[in-house]
Amino acid sequence: MATYECSICGMSVNATCGKCNEPLVDDILKKDDGSEVQISKCPNDHGKIKSPSCCGQDMSCTV
Repeated sequence: MATYECSICGMSVNATCGKCNEPLVDDILKKDDGSEVQISKCPNDHGKIKSPSCCGQDMSCTV
């Protein structure tokens, strides 16, 4: 399971899919302009979300 942690305050979160209860996995979404966004996605293709944020910045992922 991917664990997201705030580098400022140390808060951490784990996330699961609401449809199948599987742990979300860390991934990268490549945008049309070439930039990348860190995301969390369901391993069973139920969808994806932008990774969580805390203290005004994206939380980093550790697996």
